[in-house]
Amino acid sequence: MRRSVLRLLSGFTAVGVVAAGAAACSKSETAQARGRDQAAKAIKVEVVKEERVKRSVDLVGTLAAVDQVMISSETDGKVSRILADLGDRVTKGQTLVEVDQEKQQYTLDQQKAALARALAQYGAPDPQHLPDIEKTPDVQKANADLVQAKQAFDRTNELFKRSLVPQQMLDDAGAALQSKQASYELSLQNAKNLRASIQASEASMKLADRQLRDTQIRAPFDGYVEKRMVNLGELVKSQSAVMSIVRVDPLKIVAEIPERMAPWIRDGQTVALHVDAYPDKSFTGRVSRISPAVNTATRAFPFEALVPNTDATLKPGTFARVHIESGKVDDVLTLPYSVLQYRYGVNRAFLVDGDKLTARELKVGERLGDRIEVLSGVSAGDRVAANDVDKLIDGMKVTTAARKGE
Repeated sequence: MRRSVLRLLSGFTAVGVVAAGAAACSKSETAQARGRDQAAKAIKVEVVKEERVKRSVDLVGTLAAVDQVMISSETDGKVSRILADLGDRVTKGQTLVEVDQEKQQYTLDQQKAALARALAQYGAPDPQHLPDIEKTPDVQKANADLVQAKQAFDRTNELFKRSLVPQQMLDDAGAALQSKQASYELSLQNAKNLRASIQASEASMKLADRQLRDTQIRAPFDGYVEKRMVNLGELVKSQSAVMSIVRVDPLKIVAEIPERMAPWIRDGQTVALHVDAYPDKSFTGRVSRISPAVNTATRAFPFEALVPNTDATLKPGTFARVHIESGKVDDVLTLPYSVLQYRYGVNRAFLVDGDKLTARELKVGERLGDRIEVLSGVSAGDRVAANDVDKLIDGMKVTTAARKGE
C-alpha cells in the first residue's frame, strides 16, 4: 500500500514538472514575440539641421510705475474735505484732501497785522519798498532836532565869546545838543530794530501762509490715486500718510536678462510685450536701464524698459511677456522640440544607428518656435527618432517608416 502511494505521488510530480516547463516555454515565446514587435517598430526620422538664427530674448517681467509717492499731511488738523478717491485720475497741483484751516487762518491774520503795524511805524508801504534808515520819519525828525540844537549851540557860543550871554546859557545849549545827539542815535537804532522786525514779521507771515496752504494737500504730478488712507473728520498729524499716487505714463517693465544673453541687449533697444488682459494686442517700449552687476542669486542682470501708456491701458503690478530682437545672428544646430525625451531633469534624443536606437543626452539652448537649439550631444546630419518619443528606449530595434529633412 505504501509503495502504491509513493508511485502515485511520483506521477503527480512528473506531471507538474512537465506543466511548469511548458509554461516557461510559453512565457519565453511571448517575450521573444514582444522583442520582435520592438524590432519591427516603425519610426519617423528627423535630421539635425544647421540653421542661421537671429537671436532674441523672451522674458517675463513686471510692470511698475516710474513714480509712486505716499503723500503725507504737512500740518496737524481735522480732515474737512476729501476731493479724490481710489482710481481717480489727478493732475499736478490738484487738491486731494483739505484739513481744517481755522487755526492756520487765525495765525496768518495775526502775522499780517503785526507786519502792518511795523510797516506803519517805519513809514513803508510794503516790505519790498523799505526806505533807507535815515529817511524814516522818526530818524528824520530826530535829525532835524539835532540840527536845530547844533545851530542853537553855535549861536550861543558866539554870544558867549562876545560876553553877551552868561556861562549858564552856554552850558544849557551844550546839554540840549548832547540830548538831541543821543535822541538821534537812539532813533537810528530803533529804526534798525524796526527794519529787522519787519523782516521777521514778513518771514512769520510767509510761514503762516505756507501752513495755511499746507492744509490743502495736492498731487505732486499727474497720475492716479492708488490708495486713500484717511476719512472725513479724521484727525491727522504732520507727516501722516493720507493718499498714494502713481504715475502710469510711462510705465517701466522690470525683468532680468540671463547672464549669457546680456551681451545681446543695449540701451535704447526696442522691446515688445504682451499682457494676459489684452492677448491680441502688442505694446512696445525701449530699454532704459541695464544693471552693471549680475544678481548672484539668479545669475541674471536686472534691466528696465520704458513703455508709453498714454491711455492708461496697462496697469502697474501686472505680469508681461517681453520679447527683444537682439540683431545677433548665429549658426546653430536645431531639432524639432517634439523629438526630445525629458526625464529626471535630462533631455535626450534617440539617434537612429542602423536598425537600432542610441540614446544621447543633449544640452539645449534657446527655443526657436517649434524647434530648439542643440548645444551638444548631436552633430549636423544625425538622424533621430521623431515619434512615440516617450516609449523609446536605448537599444530598441526599429525600422524607418518615413524620413524628413533628407
